[in-house]
Amino acid sequence: MSAVLVPCVRLRSMQEADLPTVMKIETIAYRFPWTLQIFKDCLRVGYSARVLELDYSLIGYGVMSMAAGKAHILNLCLHPELQQCGYGRRILKDLLALAKRKNVKSVFLEVRQSNQAAINLYHKAGFNQIGVRKKYYPKGDKGQEDGLIFAMEL
Repeated sequence: MSAVLVPCVRLRSMQEADLPTVMKIETIAYRFPWTLQIFKDCLRVGYSARVLELDYSLIGYGVMSMAAGKAHILNLCLHPELQQCGYGRRILKDLLALAKRKNVKSVFLEVRQSNQAAINLYHKAGFNQIGVRKKYYPKGDKGQEDGLIFAMEL
């Protein structure tokens, strides 16, 4: 009988030491990535920043601000090779559980109009589109892309 290997999946708080790996994922996943300074500033001001590890390797992360009963998911990213495996949903559930523990009533986020996988994830999690931010995201030499605004009540 052979042993079955079960992957070790763990969510934890993001640390400054995680930022080199976070930046590698960010630049692989996005054409217009956040800068290292943005992540440092998020940690410095105390935003909720979480990382997901798979077998002790960092594979994704989420950053959320919370104030006055509202939360805003600012970034949710997974290494592109591991997307569509349910890990993004794990990060999102973790952020929403944290918001609920902090008595947040409403959670907001923006997503590129072209990011259908993320849109599907947010719909399945209970988010609803509440608006559009015209020309919110850069598209390089092709101008700008609309951002869809999503919200959910906890």
